[in-house]
Amino acid sequence: MNRRDILLAAPAGIWLAAHPEAALARVDVGGMLGAAKDAAKAATLSDEEVRAYASQMAGLMDRKAQIAPSGNAYAKRLVVLTQGLGEDQGLRLNYKVYLTKDVNAFAMADGTIRLYSGLMDMMTDDEIRYVIGHEIGHVKHGHSKKRMQTALASSATQKAVASSGSKHAHLADGQLGDLFVKVVRAQHSQGNEREADDYALQFMSRRKYDRKAAVSALEKLVKLSGGGDSNWLSTHPSPKERAERMKKQIA
Repeated sequence: MNRRDILLAAPAGIWLAAHPEAALARVDVGGMLGAAKDAAKAATLSDEEVRAYASQMAGLMDRKAQIAPSGNAYAKRLVVLTQGLGEDQGLRLNYKVYLTKDVNAFAMADGTIRLYSGLMDMMTDDEIRYVIGHEIGHVKHGHSKKRMQTALASSATQKAVASSGSKHAHLADGQLGDLFVKVVRAQHSQGNEREADDYALQFMSRRKYDRKAAVSALEKLVKLSGGGDSNWLSTHPSPKERAERMKKQIA
């Protein structure tokens, strides 16, 4: 910079030095605008993009899990109890069993349904179908999409999304793991649980399954809440109140 440039720049530099809050405001506004753009990108995720990120998360979880092979007793049972459940109201479903003693299950927006063998050990076929219907309910009511939008807007993964030139970014395993925790492993609200339970009852009615199995499944989880290892209880609270509510609906 020559002497003339220094002299021209000096007044502004002197003014900013005397008013540091202005410099801070300038930096904050820039950061806020960048964050707003990233958040806006996440908030406007299309269903296609949400399914794409769900598929990436499912791939990561499948790589980390021990999956029951086709000849395994759990896999054989899953094939039987999900017969005719290849789709639900336009959502194509794909199933696998994770071999673990944990009592858990989850669904994602791409139609991923994962059941844990610990859950299958304690439940009848219709009780498992209730769990499947409940998990699909979270997807169909948009709970999964909302969580993904919130997670992407508030985490480091937003940068990967915002900077992607394609319809959706390809996220690293660490980013996918963080997203999975915020989308799938966070606790559902009571309102979300009621909506998912209502969907499960409709799901079972459409297929002529025993709707009382929804109540008995929750009652088993009530007993489990006194001890045992259940991630499903940590993300799906209040099984006792939900069981009583569903009893009234069935009656």
